[in-house]
Amino acid sequence: MKTEGSWKEELAEYWTMPVEALANVLGANIARGLSESEALERLKLVGLNRLDAKKRFSAFSIFLSQFKSPIIIILLFATVVSAVVQSFADSAIILTIVFLSAVLGFFEEYSANNAVEKLQRRVSVQCKVIREGREQSIPMEEIVPGDVVLLSVGSLIPGDGIVIESNGLFVNQAIITGEDFPAEKKPETTNAQSSLSERKNTVFMGTSVANGSGKMLVIATGRDTILGQIAHRLRIRPLTTEFERGIQRLGYFLSEIMLILVLGIFILNVVFKRSVLDSLLFSVALAVGLTPQLLPAIIVTNLSKGSKLMGKAGVVVRRLAAIENFGSMNVLCMDKTGTITKGTVELEGAYDADGKPSDLVFKEAYTNAKLQAGFVNPLDEAIASARQLDISDFQKIGEVPYDFERKRLTIAVQENSATTKTSYIITKGALENVLEISSSIHKDGKILPLDQAKLDGILALYRTWSEQGFRVIGVARKDLAPDITCSKECEKDMIFIGFLRFFDPPKEGIEDVLLELKELGVNLKIITGDNRFVAAHVASSVGLKVTKILSGKDLDALSDEALLRMAEAAEIFAEVDPRQKQRIVITLKRMGNVVGFMGDGVNDALALHSADVGISVDSAADVAKDAADFVLLEKDLKVLKDGVIQGRHIFANTLKYVFMATSANFGNMFSMAVASIFLPFLPLLPKQILLINLLTDLPEMTIAYDRVDETYIKAPHRWDIGFIRRFMVTFGPLSSIFDFATFGLLLLTKANQVLFRTGWFVESVLSAATVIFALRTRLPFYRNSPAKSLLLVSICVMVFVLWLPYSSVGPIMGFGPLPLYLIVAICVIVMAYFSSAELMKRIFYSHRKD
Repeated sequence: MKTEGSWKEELAEYWTMPVEALANVLGANIARGLSESEALERLKLVGLNRLDAKKRFSAFSIFLSQFKSPIIIILLFATVVSAVVQSFADSAIILTIVFLSAVLGFFEEYSANNAVEKLQRRVSVQCKVIREGREQSIPMEEIVPGDVVLLSVGSLIPGDGIVIESNGLFVNQAIITGEDFPAEKKPETTNAQSSLSERKNTVFMGTSVANGSGKMLVIATGRDTILGQIAHRLRIRPLTTEFERGIQRLGYFLSEIMLILVLGIFILNVVFKRSVLDSLLFSVALAVGLTPQLLPAIIVTNLSKGSKLMGKAGVVVRRLAAIENFGSMNVLCMDKTGTITKGTVELEGAYDADGKPSDLVFKEAYTNAKLQAGFVNPLDEAIASARQLDISDFQKIGEVPYDFERKRLTIAVQENSATTKTSYIITKGALENVLEISSSIHKDGKILPLDQAKLDGILALYRTWSEQGFRVIGVARKDLAPDITCSKECEKDMIFIGFLRFFDPPKEGIEDVLLELKELGVNLKIITGDNRFVAAHVASSVGLKVTKILSGKDLDALSDEALLRMAEAAEIFAEVDPRQKQRIVITLKRMGNVVGFMGDGVNDALALHSADVGISVDSAADVAKDAADFVLLEKDLKVLKDGVIQGRHIFANTLKYVFMATSANFGNMFSMAVASIFLPFLPLLPKQILLINLLTDLPEMTIAYDRVDETYIKAPHRWDIGFIRRFMVTFGPLSSIFDFATFGLLLLTKANQVLFRTGWFVESVLSAATVIFALRTRLPFYRNSPAKSLLLVSICVMVFVLWLPYSSVGPIMGFGPLPLYLIVAICVIVMAYFSSAELMKRIFYSHRKD
């Protein structure tokens, strides 16, 4: 293989070159593919096949990110100034506390990122390639230029390249060209001036196979592809979730408060003739104390811990930030096949136009199923496994692959038996779509016109069988003249010969699982390509109440505004195509729902991408799995239900930290800000404020492992910045009341500066560590026991705080021993605060319906 720059220059217009010339430039072997050593050498040369080379953060970059907060930067600057004026001890202590906080945040985030990456590798997208003369499956990111890739329906195109074989190959390339319908691809050269959509021999990374099969020679990967260049120019970022936007709004809200706090306290302290440096350090320390400094680490820990638990439950998380949406999901759209039903479709029988068993219908359907070269689907597998026939006399001479517009598959065959040599076409597919191309009917050995009476009889049988739960498809055929090539134009004036009936029984226990999802506040909707009668029968058989059904034709007749009014009431959307699925999902989202969509086929990719929660399965088509946020290792709603519960656990525990950190910090910092105005000295030194912040964060870092109220799990919840604000302004001032009580106690006992700061420090940490056990649950604290880790760390922090003033470290931090009566009095204040918080909690939540 030539150097990278050399081959790129020679392949600048690769779509105009013959395949042999391309293989020569790339040093590729079309028949045998690359060797493993060649592939490894090229991978080192061009890098992994990713759009963004910065896939993973290094440990060092994660550590540095702990210091990116503007407040921390201000604090570091202030400590440098402190060192310049020779306040070395204070400067060193503050830097040590900041460093310890950074180390804690680093270990939480680094271990979380590693855990998530390991889980995500379980569901990496695989590609089928030819290497060393044999077919292999390798991760998509290991594809290199010169690879020969096998394509089938549902495959993601792993790079830009040339089609070298095509069997009815159609590709969805709207992401590149904006085309509404799949584009046909053939191995033929194209002129240099052709647009992307005109290059019939070229496939592009990020697109997917809609129909047919083929082979491609990879020319470019990663950033060198068309998609890679677009992503690089536009710096494309994934859409943020509601949870991420909520975190951003919380950040803006706290930033506004911190700005006012820092400026206000700094100005007031300077006015009261205090040192400018001390005032600056004190103000910045207050701002840091108000900030939930470890929130990023807490969130990542919560999400990664939850993703590990979800992984054990059979749900692999592909996008960490989408976990919150999983818990917030209140509408779940799903197909019935394999989700509600067993997914093991069986052919119940083949029948003629009168509904009588027919060997002719089975033979034609069997020939069609065995010779078609598109994607393997359950219906064809059911036909082929029902009974074995000898079709060695039949040769396929043409094919029109299935697509989601026509909803039928046609093959042309030539029968070369000893007595017969005829050519004809066989079509099977959705009954209505087969009937619309049929003008005659095979009845009692005769070919008769398909008049209205016969059509009514066919449709009556179809409806009766569908209402009994059978999936029914039609079969038609007609002779093909020797000089005619099989194409879509041949699909007319067909002879309808009969039906195929399939049965897919409901899963055992599915009724209970659906009921449990309903009790969790998840409204279920079935979106299927099957007809409305089958869908209604299956829904009723598993206990789902059906009051309204919308078909694909109904959807086409409705405007977006009309659909907005009707989509909420409909339980079933039947006979829909991929774009209609996407339209349903978008409509439900516009109504304010958090919408989940569960799908595993090519026709589900658009809806999966549009949903708030895209859910697929490990056995899904690559394009579906790539579009999903979550991948179920089993196609089982019980697994999904467990994932919903786990998502709610994660969200609840994340909010616990936000509630406790913002309310407790707000109360403590507000108290100190007020006290600094009236006291002749700073109520706490900056290093003491930072130590409070560090110590109160330690128990809260175990929140990810805490238990959650069962009542909270029963309904979906969403990020509510207004609720967080109300929580903060309710429980923050409550904390300040008892801070002021401590303030009064210390003044009444004529405590000096050291004693005052020690007493307030002890009360602040003890009250924060204690009130956790009241605020962590909406229930009375004794009805929901905390996690052992939370209890243990909280006890350790309280013991440390009571020990610190008496230790040799105490004087370094500016603390001194407290008399016994003050310790007892502070403990009484802390217990009074805990009791008041418990009472206030009941009042606060009594006004909320959820």
